[in-house]
Amino acid sequence: MAEAHQAVAFQFTITPEGIDLQLSYQALNQIYLSGLRSWKKRVSRMRNSVIKGVYPASPSSWLFVVIATLVTMYMHSDPSMGLIAKIQQHLLNVSLSAQGQTVVSALVFSTLLWLSLILALRFCLKLLLSYHQWMFERHGQISNTTKVWVTLVRLFSSRKPLLYSYQTSLPHLPVPAIKDTLSRYLESVRPLLSDVEFKQMTELASQFESTLGNRLQRYLKLKALWATNYVSDWWEEYVYLRSRSPIMVNSNYYGMDFLYVTPTPLQAARAGNTITALLLYRRKVNREELKPVGRVPGTVIPLCAAQCERMFNTTRTPGAETDVLQHWQDSEFVAVYHNGRYFRLWVYCAGRLLSPREIEYQIQRILDDSSPPQPGEEKLGALTAGDRIPWSQMRKQYFTSGVNKRSLDVIEKAAFFVTLDDEEQGMRGEDPVKNLDCYAKSLLHGKCYDRWFDKSFSIVIYKNGKNGLNAEHSWADAPTVAHLWEYTLATDAFQLGYTEDGHCKGQVDRSLPHPQRLVWDIPSEAQVQRSLAVAQALADDVDCHVFPFRDFGKGRIKKLRISPDAFIQISLQLAYYRDRGGFCLTYEASMTRLFREGRTETVRSCSNESCDFVKAITGRHCPPLHCMRLFQLASEKHQNLYRLAMTGAGIDRHLFCLYVVSKYLGVESSFLKQVLSEPWRLSTSQTPVQQMELFDLKNHPDFISLGGGFGPVADDGYGVSYIIVGEDMINFHVSSKYSCSETDSHRFGAQIIKAIQDIMTLLSVDSKTSSSSKSTAQPETKKLL
Repeated sequence: MAEAHQAVAFQFTITPEGIDLQLSYQALNQIYLSGLRSWKKRVSRMRNSVIKGVYPASPSSWLFVVIATLVTMYMHSDPSMGLIAKIQQHLLNVSLSAQGQTVVSALVFSTLLWLSLILALRFCLKLLLSYHQWMFERHGQISNTTKVWVTLVRLFSSRKPLLYSYQTSLPHLPVPAIKDTLSRYLESVRPLLSDVEFKQMTELASQFESTLGNRLQRYLKLKALWATNYVSDWWEEYVYLRSRSPIMVNSNYYGMDFLYVTPTPLQAARAGNTITALLLYRRKVNREELKPVGRVPGTVIPLCAAQCERMFNTTRTPGAETDVLQHWQDSEFVAVYHNGRYFRLWVYCAGRLLSPREIEYQIQRILDDSSPPQPGEEKLGALTAGDRIPWSQMRKQYFTSGVNKRSLDVIEKAAFFVTLDDEEQGMRGEDPVKNLDCYAKSLLHGKCYDRWFDKSFSIVIYKNGKNGLNAEHSWADAPTVAHLWEYTLATDAFQLGYTEDGHCKGQVDRSLPHPQRLVWDIPSEAQVQRSLAVAQALADDVDCHVFPFRDFGKGRIKKLRISPDAFIQISLQLAYYRDRGGFCLTYEASMTRLFREGRTETVRSCSNESCDFVKAITGRHCPPLHCMRLFQLASEKHQNLYRLAMTGAGIDRHLFCLYVVSKYLGVESSFLKQVLSEPWRLSTSQTPVQQMELFDLKNHPDFISLGGGFGPVADDGYGVSYIIVGEDMINFHVSSKYSCSETDSHRFGAQIIKAIQDIMTLLSVDSKTSSSSKSTAQPETKKLL
């Protein structure tokens, strides 16, 4: 095999004349270039460590402090107030002249002064970033305190930061007062409980606060003093890694391609550009060239970028009790699945990244390979789709040595996973609505064996050139993956581009070794079939519905001075009420990345105010103006709940951590047990868009993202994801389970559309009424004057 010959750097044989040494200079040159790339990366990491280690100062500022100290001493002044002399006393045994000792002492003092100034600057920046009152101020009514604060933050962060420059300056997530959390919790469940039930819950909460609650709170505050983030490690472990049920559908989520555009119909070409764009993003992450990811729109406030660290070269490995996230520093290959076979595709050659055209060439080689799968190979990926314990047992039994371990290592250590799907997907054909639903299901679970659900993310390239991604949830949340995917799509379409005949650009080295087939020895396929049966039953039960709403978007909503997110969330409450005849506990994901290692918090969107509005608009005799007033109250309440969640004053993460502490202490709390057993029948999330602004949607209106979605959280509930695209469009992803007779994704989608239209009609009528009232009032005002 060609790759086997290229892998041998030298050969030797023993002859009667001695040792005959044969060198392969080509192979040695490739080894040299590959090693050179590795050392360049190490030097780059060391350089970045120094730069971000002294941020918000710069390494060159040390020289300024040294020169300033020496100049001051030259002018016969002592800036150290005697410290330099004391340092010089400890240098008496050093064989230096008196002048040399003075200079060395000045250098030591300058360095200590410089480090002290850095710590002081970092402390000041941390204090500034701990100020969150700006989020609670009304639009256009900024206080003087906030104006001064913005100026100071800009001053302290004027230097161009690296990706992780702000990490040590971000504040720690605060532990809310237990009294405040319980009060907010009781307020959130009030519209869901009868008077008797609410009284019982109030008594449980009061009893918990006066007895066990304060004890658990003390332990939690102790952890908050010690840990970087008092929530994130427990959240990752107990919510994700300790779950023993399938991660497919239940945990993993998906992202879609452009809605209207497919840059090329060639599968290999789309794979070439997509893989290249992802690797370019990885290069930016490694070099820390990205801005601190996802700055809050319209502000200079950075967000925690810790989730980027495990984006590539990461996999989730199964265990008997808990899974483990494994991350490798680097990987020069990707794992590819096609037609039941697994391949290793090297994406670097002699230390350089292959061109998009070369990657396309290699992908085409895989597509043209007609060799059949080995026994047990085709459906091996089903192990990652089924229950975790059987997968851990199978792994321990068959994948700890030999060819199976080597092949599994290739998949797990790969930069990411690529599936070359033999289907066509997208909004196409005579039934585009149904085809979008099929597209969503394909990305969410596929055939249950043609994805590797344990990888940090898997890329799917379809036969007609469409693509998509499936992401594992434990290592990061959707905004981080959305940032990656937005860069990938934009780079693919607008920077890398394609030739007129749809191929990737660039030159091809046709001497590249063939992609390497992975070898397997699977003695028994029984467990693979059992995992596949579990996964298939789960996949068949998922009812997905994806639809774009084109009547209006955030442009029209914002003209009414209403938060688009609040507008949609209240619409979802109205849609659910009409669909199920009542209200339910509603989960909206909010980020806490204003804090170090922050992840998410829950916004309980079903509030007293939103329920009052829904009851009023569905009633027969409520005046429009009164409905409008109730909507305004509900909108303001939702925005306040979202701000509280973002600033560390949420409910659910605090209660979750109190519950974990109780388990460690071995004590039971009927209050916490009841709280954490309540089902989220409506789970919602907004997908961020235009985080990087790599292209203008106004000039390229066809390049609209479909966003992504996830499976339902409750068996009798809905999962709703939405993405607000541009000014005039909102895309929705709705999921539920066929096995529940009370839910129907298409029916709920229709209710969402009707709710959005009804609320907009109400607000528009009120807006017109207000305008006409002002115009008719004008003459009356003149008469009074």
